[in-house]
Amino acid sequence: MFIPRKILEEKLGQMLAEDLGQGDVTTALIVPSESTAEAEVIAKQSGIAAGIEETKILLESLGLKAETMVKDGEEIEMRQKMIKISGNTQTILSVERTMLNLLSRMSGIATTTRWLTEKLKKAHLETKIAGTRKTAPGLLYFDKKALLIGGGDTHRFHLDDMILIKDNHIAVAGSIEKALEQVKENASFSKKIEVEVSRVADILKAAEAGADIVMLDNFSPIQIEEAIKLLEKTGFFGKILLEASGGITIENVLEFASKGVDIVSLGEITHSARALDISLEITKISKESR
Repeated sequence: MFIPRKILEEKLGQMLAEDLGQGDVTTALIVPSESTAEAEVIAKQSGIAAGIEETKILLESLGLKAETMVKDGEEIEMRQKMIKISGNTQTILSVERTMLNLLSRMSGIATTTRWLTEKLKKAHLETKIAGTRKTAPGLLYFDKKALLIGGGDTHRFHLDDMILIKDNHIAVAGSIEKALEQVKENASFSKKIEVEVSRVADILKAAEAGADIVMLDNFSPIQIEEAIKLLEKTGFFGKILLEASGGITIENVLEFASKGVDIVSLGEITHSARALDISLEITKISKESR
């Protein structure tokens, strides 16, 4: 994933501005403006590092020096040093929470995703782990990038990425067939078409009407088996992608992934992200600033 540094700086700057308000009053009252310091970002849990690039850009945009000790996607151990920071002490302390919030969240998402993908590999399954659009408002880019770093599939970033016909679209159109007919009449050839179905019988309707992907929404593992048998019987199995979504958790993901679907998507990875415990420690204050 890539966006120009200037745009990324703006996104990160908005996060910091939200936290700063009218200024860090505590730091202003205690720390001399001319003070300089050195600090370290340290992992307090093992996991997968993510957000290293963004953290470095944020720190450098504020005139601080940042030396990264790990790269995005690398495994980190408890008490491992991740980043060394030097520069104005007031700036270091004022950016601390914004930096750690982003780094901890992204590393947490990457860690969970990596654990899930490895779990499927150990079970000799080729099913992909995918995220959803259930990301924190304002953090879509960062949540999705963390998921990608962890080895997962990002699924859609935005509503214009692909055509996803959901239950409410079908209700408005009148039927799966009518919804697909309208889409195919006007959609660009560049957009894949996915249809969400909630009944086994509807899978065949979506496949026959030309869907590229069928999302099995809130299907039980037994219903997924029934759906695959139906597709095999009618010759559609292997000709369309099958995504299982809804009701899938970290605990039961293997049960769903092992039923023959191509993709399992979990909103839990991002909407209930468990942050990795990461801290910042001041290691040196310049003599001049004491």
